[in-house]
Amino acid sequence: MSMFDKFKRGAQKAGIQATAFVKEGSSIGFSLPGEAEKAAKILESFLADPDRPESALNSIPKAVLQRARGLAVFQVIKAGFMFSGKAGSGIVIARLPDGSWSAPSCIATGGLGWGLQIGADITDFVIVLNSEDAVRAFSMGGNVTIGGNVSAAAGPIGTGGSVQASLAHPTSMFSYSKSKGLFAGVSLEGTVLIERKDANRDFYGSAVPARDILGGRVPPPEVASRLYEIIEAAEGLDETGVPHAAYVPGASGQHMPLGDNQMVFDAEGQ
Repeated sequence: MSMFDKFKRGAQKAGIQATAFVKEGSSIGFSLPGEAEKAAKILESFLADPDRPESALNSIPKAVLQRARGLAVFQVIKAGFMFSGKAGSGIVIARLPDGSWSAPSCIATGGLGWGLQIGADITDFVIVLNSEDAVRAFSMGGNVTIGGNVSAAAGPIGTGGSVQASLAHPTSMFSYSKSKGLFAGVSLEGTVLIERKDANRDFYGSAVPARDILGGRVPPPEVASRLYEIIEAAEGLDETGVPHAAYVPGASGQHMPLGDNQMVFDAEGQ
């Protein structure tokens, strides 16, 4: 066996290992109801607790959430030894013209690589879709490549005027990530998110395309009610008396002034 074949086989094993961690290590599961439950727990950890308004200082801003056209929430597990593989899954929802939220559409991601990777790392992601173009990218039924067919930037965290200023001309998507419970500026550049047509078909009973799910042609299911409740509660947060402070997490989790926010993944040709 050539050295290249050994590398290839090692990478394949790493990818299989990562997928196994996702499937077997999760008590929630890969079905749409399980993904909706998982997404609710993840999103809740990124948003302010209405019972603790001061938590807004370390959360996705209320203003960002209120103007969001959609949300993609997913978890990625990276595993391996020398060779690494990653696999992840989650859901995407879109805001409808009446202000309510669509039914969820399942998404997944994966990849292979190599390096000194031992064990498994789990990272939670929330992508705020700031434009109809971003929602449309997830509605086409193909692949969404971050930094490819849609641009993204690290999203602001906190409260105050600097957050509002960042929303004056926002990029198509804001990316947020947490590793081990802490915000981290994990790059999603080049990440490909695909529609899980199998999971959608199994739950909705037919091959319903993502554009119909995200376009409001499918009634929001009861299994996603907790997700909608968490969003509604965060949007209604009373920030009276909360200090104005905002930042963008750096690659190692350090707090960077919001004015230093740079585009981290550009769409091709932009």
